[in-house]
Order: sequence, then structure tokens, then C-alpha cells
Amino acid sequence: MPACPAMHKWTPEFFKHQFGPRQVNISHSQRMTFETFIDAVLASREDAPGPYMYRLFIGPHLPELLPDLEPQNPYAFPRRLASPLMLRPWRRPDGYLKLLIGGTGGHFPILHYDGENGHATISEIYGDKEFILYPPEDSAHVYPKSGIPNQSLIPDVQHPDLEQFPLFARATQYHTVLRPGDMVFVPSRWWHAARALTPSISICQNIFDASNWAGYVNEICPPVAGLHGLKRMAKRTYLTGLGSILSVLERQPRGHGHGSLTARIARLAPTSIVDVGDSSTWPVDNWSAN
Repeated sequence: MPACPAMHKWTPEFFKHQFGPRQVNISHSQRMTFETFIDAVLASREDAPGPYMYRLFIGPHLPELLPDLEPQNPYAFPRRLASPLMLRPWRRPDGYLKLLIGGTGGHFPILHYDGENGHATISEIYGDKEFILYPPEDSAHVYPKSGIPNQSLIPDVQHPDLEQFPLFARATQYHTVLRPGDMVFVPSRWWHAARALTPSISICQNIFDASNWAGYVNEICPPVAGLHGLKRMAKRTYLTGLGSILSVLERQPRGHGHGSLTARIARLAPTSIVDVGDSSTWPVDNWSAN
């Protein structure tokens, strides 16, 4: 991360100057211009928390920012999502690269774990951010929502209502503070939430490899009845077989000589940005908003 231009360019003022009049999604239901949003971020205080942007995907929404993230963080590379063997609707060479900007006291609105059984990485670009995690074995203690099992009913894990959520007292909390250049790795199904300690800019990516592939297939291709079930089963069969093939290819030596067998293997089963080349050249139509 220290080598990429974003570490030296990205500040709240940069986004205000670069994208001031552009309308952006701040949340599922709120839109505002970048200028208005950044002004609110900079005016935020602990006793008057600022807004927290968590629904902006850089690939489809701000692709001009992609060169600022080269070279990519090698520990956050999306791996199987970047393989040309991946079915196109789910091929995301950016790993669902998401921009997170928050004002002091602003926080991710829900304690959650990432969908599709994904691992996540959060890399801090600017400012300081508090990060909180709970392990999967504490799932029963964080009160998952009915019908949305990866989201918690607890609105504020820092000040929980233990009369309403008594089991939460049994949950084991892991806590850290991210500063510029820091990254936290969140394994699949680990509950997490974040709060900006200062105006903060960070990016989030998802990773899929052999360790979480079976859960990924189960989540995106659950069995259903009828014609849709047959189509779903075909996709499931393909992805399951693809996982087995990629597991074999990922264990092969990496090689990058033009036309070499190891280079071709690396492109089919990329484990780093080196395997596939400069991600800023990937066509934007490879992305679709999550």
C-alpha cells in the first residue's frame, strides 16, 4: 500500500475538488454531492458524528481512481474472482473494491459479516479508524436478523442494550485501530464493524480462494425447485468443478515469461496482480455493482 499514489493523493479535500458536483450514494437510501458530503465529513465531531459512505464501488462508479491503487496490495488480491475461467456475472477483478469515507464518530451502520462467504481486507488510506470483530462462534450472541443472517440486530456494539440483547455480554470482542498504510484481514463469517476516529478514507476488497470456495458456491447457488433449480444446479456444478481445477493450478509454480506454460497457468489461476498484469487496463464492463 505505501507505494500506491492514493497514499499520497487521497484526502477529503482531494475528493471535494476532484468530484465536487458529482452525486454519489452515501448509503442505500441517501445521495448527495461529493462537495456536500465532504463538508459534512470535515465538520464532524464525536458529539456530532459525520456521515459514513459505504456503498460506492470504485470499478463501476469511479474507475478513474483505479490507477491510484497501483500497485495493488498483494495481500488483498481477489484471486479467483479475477480468473478468466470465472463465470462472467461473478467475475470481479477488483474484488468488489469499495470506497469507504467517514467523518469523526461516523460508523458502518451495522455489525455484519460479508456475504457470499467472502474474506475481506480493509486498508486505511487516510486518517484513523477503529475496527471491531467477533468470531463466527459468537454468532448466536450477536443476534442475527431473521432472513438476513449476516447482519446483527444490535444497533451500537459500543453501547449495547444488554437488557434487550443479554447474550451479547458473552461475545468475545477483538479490537484494533487502523492508521494510514495499515490493513486488517477479516476471515469469512467474522462479524465486524468500524468507526472513524478522525476523517477517514479506506478501501475494502473481497478475496476468494480454496479456503472459502465451498461456502461461496453454497451461498450463490443454493438449491431451488423447478426450472430455476436446474439452471442453478448447472452453475453449481461448474463452480464446484472450477474450484477443484483452480486448487490444482494455484499450487503450480508461478512463471511470467511470455508464452510459457507457467505463465498461462498463472493467468488462469491468478494469485497476485503480477499474474494478470495492470488491473487499470481491465475493461470497466467486467464490473457490476454489488
